[in-house]
Amino acid sequence: MSVPGDSEYVPRLSRARIITEVVIVLGLSLGASAVYSIVSIIADATKGTPLADQSMQLNPPQAEREWLDFTYQFLGVVFALFAVALVLYLLAQPPLNPFRRIGFDLSRPGRDVLAGVALAAVIGVPGLAFFAATRLLGITLNVQASSGFPYWWSVAILVLSALRAALTEEIIVVGYLFTRLRELGWRPWTIIIASALLRGSYHLYQGWGPFVGNAVMGVVFGWCYTRWGRTMPLVIAHAILDVVSFVGYPLAAAWWPGLFG
Repeated sequence: MSVPGDSEYVPRLSRARIITEVVIVLGLSLGASAVYSIVSIIADATKGTPLADQSMQLNPPQAEREWLDFTYQFLGVVFALFAVALVLYLLAQPPLNPFRRIGFDLSRPGRDVLAGVALAAVIGVPGLAFFAATRLLGITLNVQASSGFPYWWSVAILVLSALRAALTEEIIVVGYLFTRLRELGWRPWTIIIASALLRGSYHLYQGWGPFVGNAVMGVVFGWCYTRWGRTMPLVIAHAILDVVSFVGYPLAAAWWPGLFG
């Protein structure tokens, strides 16, 4: 199994510095989301109401007034990306280029797009079936991926939200975390499993089904990253999956109200 392209460089940071850095980064981003999700699933499971009868919305309106709703949602996307900027800055250890270091560049646009589309298909089709099965089993909440298209800009904001999720998760949980854990001497499959469990844990607020589904997705994405050394196909695949979910949800809710309504 190959590793990303900076494997020939000797780590420049001490173990204590790397561990501290990882804890801070995760505490400011998806690690905090994981903790909140764990608390959320405990709260939902102890409500006395079955998970299948509970609902949650991924992209809810932020205000009643249109301009304020747009402003809050747009700012939410912008400020979330500062965590991505932070890890890229931390990975910029001269002479290493952080974008090339994790394969987030335009050196292979055609191959990255093809790989991303193929990966989205491999994950998306079984993922939809798995979500439907877990809804029928009663271990997944009714996840409302969007509130529809009340305004002319609604689709654009949903697309931006999908890009935010793709960049945040793949750059931090794969590109950054794999790099730092590899510098700590972790083995490839240990890194893959740890990253996958983190990915699943911050989706726990949606139920046990999304935890398992996203953890499996994390294993597939992590394996692909160790083979390709590139996050770009992962970002493309993730963005496609989320755009289809967010924008396609109103149609899915109309066609299959029992599962999505």
